Amino acid sequence: MTRRKEMPLWQELPLLLVVAFCLAVLIRTFLVQAFYIPSGSMEKTLLVKDRVLVNKVIYDMRDPVRGEIVVFRGTDNWAPEVSEPVSNSFAAKLGRTIGDLVGVSRPGERDFIKRVIGLPGDKIACCDAQGRITVNGVGIDEAYIADGYNSDINQPPNPTQCTSRKFAEVTIPAGEMFVMGDHRAVSQDARCQGPVPIKNIIGRAFVIVWPSSRFTSLSVPDIWKTYAVDHPTAAAEGQVPVRRETPATDALIVPFLLSAGLSARSGLPFATRRRRLRS
Repeated sequence: MTRRKEMPLWQELPLLLVVAFCLAVLIRTFLVQAFYIPSGSMEKTLLVKDRVLVNKVIYDMRDPVRGEIVVFRGTDNWAPEVSEPVSNSFAAKLGRTIGDLVGVSRPGERDFIKRVIGLPGDKIACCDAQGRITVNGVGIDEAYIADGYNSDINQPPNPTQCTSRKFAEVTIPAGEMFVMGDHRAVSQDARCQGPVPIKNIIGRAFVIVWPSSRFTSLSVPDIWKTYAVDHPTAAAEGQVPVRRETPATDALIVPFLLSAGLSARSGLPFATRRRRLRS
């Protein structure tokens, strides 16, 4: 068997860097992306300057559930929470472009991160006798809302501002979700800006990765797990459709492309590598 000629390091290193960059772009585009937290609307669950990893394929395989933290594109009704001046110099634009490609840049003005409170068919309101939000008439004990971080219950409700804890009952339309920030005193969310289409979800935030001292998973709080068992959504009961479109096929296509790319890099036929992995 003829031995394959090895590539010199000075030629192989740039190639490896290009391959690594392309893989990072593919992963960021289809699988997992890092997001920077620019505002305090999710405190104290998420702090300003935290970085979270977002699973971008999970909702191609299932529907969102109450209590999950999701990143989504806001509708025209949603005003940006943070509008910081940005430099328009060439270096700054290049840095933002590269950062966006590999998933380490700041989110766009229309990207938001909130907690899912209601799903299609749910009736959301506030407040019950204990000052809690209610989902389908059941009060929810939200332990993740820190003391002093809830909205003022004495403020009169205002449909255009989220300054009050109180709001009239809302029935969530088909294909939409009701989301709220954990820092209710400052969060601008579905209370005053309306529900968001589920198709606008970018992905689910599942772990804080930076700073390292705050590394932790972002699991669904126990109260929502209990509620989901005792009170399924109208969508789960088949009364209201959750989605308005068929799931994407990215979850199947991307692993195939990655495997094929790695096979080409190693010089082995894809079919051969697949057979070896099975043995």
